[in-house]
Amino acid sequence: MMKKLRWAIDSGFWDLDLSTPVTLDGRARPVPGDALPLGLSRGAKLSRPKQIDFFQRFMAVPFVPSFTSDRGLSLQRVLSLPLPSPIAERWFATLLGQFKIHKFLTSIKNNGTMQQSETSKLQGIITYLSEKSLYALNLTSELLATPEDTLYFSFEADGEYKNSRKKLVLHHKFPHHNLTVEAAGPELFVDQDGNYWNVPFAAAADLASVVPDSDISYHIFINHVVGSPWQIGDESTSGKPATLLPGLCAKCAVSVKKNIDIWRSEVPKLKMVQPYDIFLSNPHISVSGILGTVVSGSLGNVSSREKEEEKSHLFNAFGLHAQGLNLSTSADLFATVVFSAQYGNFQRLLLDLTRFNVRMDFPSGSKFLSGATRMAYDLYNCQAWGPEAVNAVYPNTSLSFQQQIVGPFSLRVDSTVELDVKNSKWHPKITNPVFAVEYALQVLGSAKAVAWYSPKQREFMIELRFFET
Repeated sequence: MMKKLRWAIDSGFWDLDLSTPVTLDGRARPVPGDALPLGLSRGAKLSRPKQIDFFQRFMAVPFVPSFTSDRGLSLQRVLSLPLPSPIAERWFATLLGQFKIHKFLTSIKNNGTMQQSETSKLQGIITYLSEKSLYALNLTSELLATPEDTLYFSFEADGEYKNSRKKLVLHHKFPHHNLTVEAAGPELFVDQDGNYWNVPFAAAADLASVVPDSDISYHIFINHVVGSPWQIGDESTSGKPATLLPGLCAKCAVSVKKNIDIWRSEVPKLKMVQPYDIFLSNPHISVSGILGTVVSGSLGNVSSREKEEEKSHLFNAFGLHAQGLNLSTSADLFATVVFSAQYGNFQRLLLDLTRFNVRMDFPSGSKFLSGATRMAYDLYNCQAWGPEAVNAVYPNTSLSFQQQIVGPFSLRVDSTVELDVKNSKWHPKITNPVFAVEYALQVLGSAKAVAWYSPKQREFMIELRFFET
């Protein structure tokens, strides 16, 4: 699982989908927090079938591998459905197939096929190939109805699971806004601990401002959940996420972003040499920040949600909150601070790109202020700080490091930094690292093929990305 390995400052709040090989469409939504994450904005990202189709057509990759802890190694291939030329310009339809190599070999070994005669072995292989549990199929249709409207539909079936996945997404581009409407059943979510949850049905709508060169942005988001969520996998958790319980939730957020350049290189680039990525060709040291407010309201199973939230949120004294018979509303602040540094223009053959990024997210201003007040009180009374107060103040911190190896190849490492509060020394520790190798597609200006692996989730995936920083 990986949050797309993006460097953009606002990816912590607005760009929410996570890349994962668990589903054939290659994405999962994070479990919403008390106020954040917010929205369905996903930036410029090709659908999974289009990515694999690109690998097959232009990069001579006949099969795209992926790996998950439960399925093992799998291979994916896309078949583009033939359409008449006038329609094909607006309509892209594909059939994506996944073959589970690990399960196939394990099945043959466990059933003793390898010790049989050649004829029996061939018959056994054909029998195993016909088993549904070795395959997963995804039928996708993307229709450009108008220059401003895109309609996406996908149907995913896997022999190992009873429920097939169906998803319908509508994208509409207004002059200064993007509208996304999505309905899926079941919808896949992932929580902060990396546990996957299926929701029987989820529908959402997101309206986001996209005014160029504006420091002010806002989102209006509505999410509706039907049915009780269930966990994927054998690992048991303490309980179902409160925000995935049935009900209707609406959120509105307004934020202000500010960028400050501490240093930016004025040395001219090499003449007649195109950078491997035009977005990664400007050495700099900069600090960025986001400050915003979010107002949310919930309608439905509010009482169950409140009981679950009280277990995880000990500090909420500074938040605005009102609860009716079946309605709950709240307001809070959020903030992000990002430090970014880059050396090199990504033009030379060796070691011409070094990037470092630190992002600190404060998703709840009320929680932070309550924790800071508690710590100040303990300090005034010469008492030791409690772990709850320290955790309330400590931001969600992530580190990213990227280094060019040779030519268009670079190594990337992303990880989160948590605070170990088991003892009074408050040791920071690196958790959930993600390792990636990126291959810049120089001829496309800013595009890359990324192969990443997450040791914690035991997931491997190859992706294609355009115009992502």
